[in-house]
Amino acid sequence: GYKEMTPLGQAEWIKFIGLFIGQEKEANEKFAAIEKHYNDLKQLAADVKKRPVVFSGEIRGGNWYAVGGKSFLAELFRDAGADYFLKDDPRSGGVTLDFETVYSQAESADYWRIVNSYDGTFSYDALKSLDPRYADFRAFRDKGVIYCNMREQPFYESMPMEPEIVLEDLIHAFHPDLLPDYQPKYYARLQ
Repeated sequence: GYKEMTPLGQAEWIKFIGLFIGQEKEANEKFAAIEKHYNDLKQLAADVKKRPVVFSGEIRGGNWYAVGGKSFLAELFRDAGADYFLKDDPRSGGVTLDFETVYSQAESADYWRIVNSYDGTFSYDALKSLDPRYADFRAFRDKGVIYCNMREQPFYESMPMEPEIVLEDLIHAFHPDLLPDYQPKYYARLQ
């Protein structure tokens, strides 16, 4: 399922598992509810006037790891009313870039999505301590980092079955006026 290129494609694996454990009806109902909620949220963000630009990843061992423009993450950003900085990249999997390439394409991006397992309180100071060049991104300067700490949330374990929750988190981050009372589960704006 992790190779699926759409968020709903990942969640649809519940139907496959349901067949094996004798809960096909329940699995189909669960997926139908996920799909409806996801599509309702997607429609909510479909007509936003401004589509912010978002980039993703961090530098590790001299390489910046992101995903291509045909990935489930790129689709989540698109469905949340944002444009992914690699939206025209034809790959669906991981993309290894150098810092300069990311900087040239994402320096003026509105948002920066980060998922890591930082030990302690992750903050803008902590992010800058990892690489001082991070402070040169507009998303850093304007406090546009959207963050998930995997030490606090089982992101990769449960996110594939909750694409509607992830989408809701992202819509709330990119367009808070659309979901003013929403409390994020995975992603929140870094303070």
